[in-house]
Amino acid sequence: MKYFLLWLVLGLLVGLLSGSASAFFLVALDWATNFREEHLLIIALLPLGGWIIGWTYYKIGQNSVKGNNLLLDELYQTKNPIPLRMTPLVLFGTIFTHFFGGSAGREGTAVQMGGSLADQLTKWFKLESADRRLILISGVSGGFASVFGTPLAGAIFALEWMHTGHFRWKSIFPAFWAGLVAHWVCESLWGVGHTVYQIPEVATHTLMNLLWIIPAGIVFGLSGRLFAETSHFFSKVFSQTISYPPLRPFIGGLLIALFVWISGSTTYLGLGVPRIVEAFETPLPWYDWLAKTGLTGFTLGAGFKGGEVTPLFFTGATLGNALHGLIPLPLALLAGMGFVAVFSGATNTPMACTVMGMELFGYESGFFLAIACFIAYIFSGKGGIYVSQELGWKKAWFY
Repeated sequence: MKYFLLWLVLGLLVGLLSGSASAFFLVALDWATNFREEHLLIIALLPLGGWIIGWTYYKIGQNSVKGNNLLLDELYQTKNPIPLRMTPLVLFGTIFTHFFGGSAGREGTAVQMGGSLADQLTKWFKLESADRRLILISGVSGGFASVFGTPLAGAIFALEWMHTGHFRWKSIFPAFWAGLVAHWVCESLWGVGHTVYQIPEVATHTLMNLLWIIPAGIVFGLSGRLFAETSHFFSKVFSQTISYPPLRPFIGGLLIALFVWISGSTTYLGLGVPRIVEAFETPLPWYDWLAKTGLTGFTLGAGFKGGEVTPLFFTGATLGNALHGLIPLPLALLAGMGFVAVFSGATNTPMACTVMGMELFGYESGFFLAIACFIAYIFSGKGGIYVSQELGWKKAWFY
């Protein structure tokens, strides 16, 4: 009873904080995106925006610059509190990134805000290290659930992403309760909606159709690995070649602005949600997934802020769209499979991605999504986009 009452209260508080933060963030992000699309010349100021982000983190960011990896480090070691400054820093850093034209996502921002705000309850309620792990898991669940509108997947993502090789039953209720509250606060209390995706046609469960999932899942897993390696590569290049941190996003912003000017296209900037929706409806250029992978890896590697998950959705959906000419499955089904499977491979969270797909697209496609996610998870390699993540086991015998 003590456990239940404690986490009933803490989960409610975490859900209120993370859901409200996500609601404000999503509204601000929509405003920034719409303003940029209506005033494309603002992209010329991307180097200035990068300098402001880099200088701010350099002067007052301290360990907040580690982002999601800081949450994982503290979950494993529980040494220092997550600083409250992480919330405004990543919030306005991400808005600046999208306002000026960087290619980034939003999951990392919501998760960091949720974890940072939730960890403040540790000192208020004088929680022990074991309970602090639960509060971090709750914060991640609340942030993820509210920013994507997927409460079940948010809870499973937090449990799966932040496990330490040993499952703890006490983490189940806090994760699901905080995720449900955060989702309700964002969508119902504040009235902030989410993008609707549809898979109008699901293939029948014949042996041949199911066998076609195998090559698709392998391709999605390799794409997830490429995405992760691209982000790590550019981060290493910028840190090794430019010693002064604020200069990294300045140079990166300059090069991205030049790319947009030369190509004459803004398709791969920001979240890219309109392109993701198109991937479920009509054939697209085959190289969309590759361009988004490179530009997002470059943006985040240079020091801009945001998440990786929505760009992973973009990469997966457009890659699935491109595979439609080779794999005889419905276009929208392939796009939906890629949407969650590339995410699964890059984050090592196949169960969360399967549930997320069913929450977003409907449970009819669940069997195809589950197989694609687990195959992508196996073939994506032993790493991922989060360098601090500890899997606790080998994914496959060939790694």
